[in-house]
Amino acid sequence: MSEHHPSLRADCGSCFGLCCVALAFTASADFAVDKAVGTPCRNLREDFGCGIHTGLRQQGFTGCTVYDCFGAGQQVSQVTFLGRDWRSDPDTAEQMFAVFPVMRQLHELLWYLTEALALDVTGPIHAELAEALAETERLGAGRPQELADLDVAAHRQVVNVLLLRTSELVRAQAPRQKKDRRGADLIGARLRGADLRGVNLRGAYLIGADLRGADLRLADLIGADLRDADLRGADLTGCLFLTQMQLNAARGDAATRVPPALTRPAHW
Repeated sequence: MSEHHPSLRADCGSCFGLCCVALAFTASADFAVDKAVGTPCRNLREDFGCGIHTGLRQQGFTGCTVYDCFGAGQQVSQVTFLGRDWRSDPDTAEQMFAVFPVMRQLHELLWYLTEALALDVTGPIHAELAEALAETERLGAGRPQELADLDVAAHRQVVNVLLLRTSELVRAQAPRQKKDRRGADLIGARLRGADLRGVNLRGAYLIGADLRGADLRLADLIGADLRDADLRGADLTGCLFLTQMQLNAARGDAATRVPPALTRPAHW
C-alpha cells in the first residue's frame, strides 16, 4: 500500500475555488456550458463552494465530479498566496490562475513518486526517487513568479525516466511477459476477464472498454484514458500509478477491487 500525504488529496474547503475559475471547459458530455480561463463558473458561490455540488452529474457537470487537483488547490491558496484570495485581492488573480495548473502537475508527480518510493521492488532506485521527490517539493514551495515561470514539462521529463524504470521493475514481477500496449487504441475493446497483469498500458485509450472481471494487477496505468470504461468486478489492486481522477471517470461496482490509496467513487 502506498502512503500519500494528506497534502496530495484535495481539500476544497481550503481552496479558493481555483479549478472552478482558473481552468477552461467546453460544452460537452462532461460540461453543460463553455467557460473561459479566469472566468468563474456560474455555479461558484461567494464562499468558493459549489452551488450544485450534490447535483453536478444530474445538471450536466460530470467533469467536475471526475477532476482531482492532487491537493494543488489548497497549496496555491494557503501556502503560495498565503491565504489571499483572488476576490478580495484581485491583483493576485492572473498570477494565481497561472500558477494553479503548474502546481497541479507538480502534485501529480509527487503522487507518483510517493507511490514508487513505497514499493519494495524499487529499492535499487530509491535514492534517485527520493531525490526527485525532494526536488519536486522544492519547486512546489517556490514563490508565485517562480512557479509561473517554471518549465514544468522539462521537470516531468526528468521524473518520467524514474517512473518508467519503476514500471519496468514492477511489471517484471508478472508471471509472463505481456504485449506492450503503451498508447494503444483500445477504445471499446472487449477485454472482459482478460489477464492484463503486468501489461504496459501507459497512455492507452481505454474509453468505453469492457474490462469486467479483468485482472489489472501490476499493470502500468499512468495516463491511461479510462473514461466510461467498465471496471465492474475488475481487480485493480497492485496496479501502478492509477489516480482518483481515472477511477472517477470509469464505471465500477461493489465487486471492483480498488487500490487502498484510492476511494471507490460515489456514483458506482
